[in-house]
Amino acid sequence: MFKGRLIRSFALATLLMSIAAPGAAADDKGQDPTHPGPVYRTVTDKSGKLSLQTFGRPDGKDMVFRISGSVYANVEGNSLDPALRHGQKLFNIEGYNIRRLYRVPDTTLLYQLSREIVFYTDPADPTRVLREWKNPIDQKTYPVIPINNDTVNFGPFNVTASFVGPPLSQLHDETVWTSDIGVRTDFGGSLGERFGLVGGVYAAQEMFDFSVDEREVIARTGTGNVPGGAMRTKISWARTSPWAPFMCLPESDVRGQLTYHARSWSLDSYADVEPWLRAEVETNHPLYTSAPGATGPSENSWSSFYNKQLGKGATTWAGWCAANGRS
Repeated sequence: MFKGRLIRSFALATLLMSIAAPGAAADDKGQDPTHPGPVYRTVTDKSGKLSLQTFGRPDGKDMVFRISGSVYANVEGNSLDPALRHGQKLFNIEGYNIRRLYRVPDTTLLYQLSREIVFYTDPADPTRVLREWKNPIDQKTYPVIPINNDTVNFGPFNVTASFVGPPLSQLHDETVWTSDIGVRTDFGGSLGERFGLVGGVYAAQEMFDFSVDEREVIARTGTGNVPGGAMRTKISWARTSPWAPFMCLPESDVRGQLTYHARSWSLDSYADVEPWLRAEVETNHPLYTSAPGATGPSENSWSSFYNKQLGKGATTWAGWCAANGRS
């Protein structure tokens, strides 16, 4: 969902040398040197402040973007009907991304550090987590693997007084902005695993709309302030992407995609997530109760599946499907 960008270690070292921030460091006396507050405080652009507050809390604590939506089959020409009908609702999705802002010590570099866990749930009952799914093409039943990406990091961002955010618009009493991301990743080349994708390439489109009430904007963009808590933000999210890897539908043979349509909203902390969802996470995925504490490589659904289900190449996707499909 939220994809990290990392730079080579040499380039990062060069960047660190060029952006050491003596002034910010002086403000940081007695404070955790990874705290983002002193760097955030230097930003003057309203959009920059709003954008950074979607990456994490300026006070450095964990925050959550709760995610809730549905997943549909997108089948060209309705060619798989009646087994798999175009527009058919296949799943609900329920979960969250947990994140924090992290500052590289003694610099003006900030990262968004996050993990995300999103469960595929019953299309008729969003609170019932699916454990298995029957593939309507091969009639086999497969285990359902949630979106469990550890980690999803963005950065580094050089945050100074000149830092600016995306263009803003005003719709009624809300400030809004967008982020549209075309994704193309050659897993066949980078991992040696094609996942049944056309050419071994994962091609997707992710589209985000952010909305913040104007009263919240005014309250949280004052000069020199480091707001506490999470900014009250709403996000509309849509994604078109290949069949999820656990579905065992090779895109190269079963032409079609998934369309995700979801909404997301900010929460101050993990404690604000609903009890049923916290119970599922704490029982089966306890790592996702907090954000990462340091930078690292990012995952998406496919690289996560490769790392966790395929043992980083110990088995193939086709082998996993053959071993896990139950007639």
